[in-house]
Amino acid sequence: MVPDTITLLHLPASSPELNPIELVWPYLRQNKLANRVFRPDQDIVDAGCDAWTVLADSPDLVTSITARESAPVNLSRRWHTARG
Repeated sequence: MVPDTITLLHLPASSPELNPIELVWPYLRQNKLANRVFRPDQDIVDAGCDAWTVLADSPDLVTSITARESAPVNLSRRWHTARG
């Protein structure tokens, strides 16, 4: 049960642009995996593992990558009715 003081905003089912974790892959591609040739195939696996290790060891980095401003909410014009 959601308290009356909290309004849930339902997001569309297919909206990766609204999911902050989706910003991690572009960061990894641009900063850890770009402009490289991987031969043999194991090299890409190793590079991916190394990139994820950097993220796992740097929670502040993940926070900075996924940080974004909250969606603006206009509380003066409520679109719902209070439960009572």
